[in-house]
Amino acid sequence: MAMFENLSERLSDSLKKISGKASLSESNIQDTLREVRMALLEADVALPVVKDFVEQVKERALGQEVNRSLNPGQQFLKIVKAELEKVMGEKNESLNLAAQPPAVILMAGLQGAGKTTSVAKLSRYLREREKKKVMVVSADVYRPAAIEQLKTLAAEVNATFFPSDISQKPVDIVKQAMASAKTGFFDVLIVDTAGRLHVDGEMMAEIKQVHAVANPIETLFVIDAMIGQDAVNTAKAFNEALPLTGIILTKVDGDARGGAALSVRHITGKPIKFLGVGEKTDALEPFHPERIASRILGMGDVLSLIEDVERKVDKQKAEKLAEKMAKGKTFDLEDLRDQLQQMNNMGGMAGLMDKLPGMGNMAQMVQQKNVTSQFSQMEAIIGSMTPKERRNPDILNGSRKRRITVGSGTTIQDLNRLLKQHKQMSKMMKKMKGKGMQNMMRGLGGAMGGSMPPMGGGFPRR
Repeated sequence: MAMFENLSERLSDSLKKISGKASLSESNIQDTLREVRMALLEADVALPVVKDFVEQVKERALGQEVNRSLNPGQQFLKIVKAELEKVMGEKNESLNLAAQPPAVILMAGLQGAGKTTSVAKLSRYLREREKKKVMVVSADVYRPAAIEQLKTLAAEVNATFFPSDISQKPVDIVKQAMASAKTGFFDVLIVDTAGRLHVDGEMMAEIKQVHAVANPIETLFVIDAMIGQDAVNTAKAFNEALPLTGIILTKVDGDARGGAALSVRHITGKPIKFLGVGEKTDALEPFHPERIASRILGMGDVLSLIEDVERKVDKQKAEKLAEKMAKGKTFDLEDLRDQLQQMNNMGGMAGLMDKLPGMGNMAQMVQQKNVTSQFSQMEAIIGSMTPKERRNPDILNGSRKRRITVGSGTTIQDLNRLLKQHKQMSKMMKKMKGKGMQNMMRGLGGAMGGSMPPMGGGFPRR
């Protein structure tokens, strides 16, 4: 989405630096937040919104949830995403059409914001996706071209056009359209209102009258994402004059900086319900804050991965292993089996890679190389050993090895390969000392900074 490209670049660069960090301090959080603040201001996000956002992230980042997590850098990233979503409205808010038919939708906004086009797009959306019977009417008696434009677009999207002309009063037009929609059993009536080039008292007085007559269940403010900071002031003025229920943000495909999308909800307290993403009548998307936040942060589905790690990694086992390593004990085959199980819980290697941005193809390669079945085989081999053999693989002689391979349906080469991989891992764990498990988990969930396990053995190396 062109609108967020610059912001996305700036933010993902600054967050990349912090997401690989083993521990967070006030100073590295401050540095990152300074960069985040600058990126948001440059993207035209309103100053009060930036201030609140940065404060919230800082407060949460210095709190307990980060220090307790296995991967503080990524936990910080998660907080930034959650707060971005909060600024934009947390979840998609759909239209409320639960009214005695016809449900009236009133469209308000400045001239040139894309109101009339949005009426057509919304008509098409309601007709195709919600299976509604839709009538549209223009109460813009100042521009004959607006009425003609709506007539043409209505025909294109198969909506019924209620005719109006410049000799009529907007209030009368709306009354007649409502009566016609009622007798024609229409589900929805969308009213296009007049826009001015800027907010003025006369315009506001007129739209208030139209609103009083129409008694709409939805009053949508149509705003052009390209006008940046001004968008916020306009939204504020309309919000004070009318009981807005939602916002349609248009021209999102243009080269806007994205600030309007992040400011408008926060300033008006009203949800962005749709994005206009192009000229065509099907270019209207329901607004999903969580997906937009992911796009802004250039994250793929890294968040699901982080949640997987948080939910499925057994933290007690992880801490036990870290303690064991700190005491200088060896990493035995029992520990290796635990690691394999943790990986499998998270969907194996392919499951992990699938969630990383740009790693989808790698996931397919992993599937083809059948790393997951290698893991199962390794588990089967370890399962065929006695507890004593798992704790001390050095005692494995020829006859023990034969018994294990027969029990697990594998070959001596498979067993020897496993022992070799275990030895390498043991060495690595010794080097990593007490933070062994944490470093290892950073390897597993290292969506940004961590290393990914090598293909053959399936374990992170440093």
